[in-house]
Amino acid sequence: MKCSKPDYKKIFNDLLALKFPDKKEQCLPLLNKKELSRLEVIHLNKIIFGENISENLNGRNHRSYDQSTIFKILDYQKKQKLNNIQTAKYFGLSRNTLARWKKIFLD
Repeated sequence: MKCSKPDYKKIFNDLLALKFPDKKEQCLPLLNKKELSRLEVIHLNKIIFGENISENLNGRNHRSYDQSTIFKILDYQKKQKLNNIQTAKYFGLSRNTLARWKKIFLD
């Protein structure tokens, strides 16, 4: 059984056309890609709704990250020499989530 994913490109294109036509220019480089990664979806959300989207919505608990996105986040943390709190704040995660990912994927 194939797992279906939302068509983020269509969702964002419709959203930009209907409600935020002024921000379409900023989002075009990401929307022109063949497929969007989960980090790119989060980045588009920040562009459209602003930096404080996680404070405005309680959708944090329902985010899902694939393994490649988790590795990108952990790699970013390592390259920038950030601790769990700083990384969690940057990506809008829980520091406990980062600690759990490190335990699962890096040990």
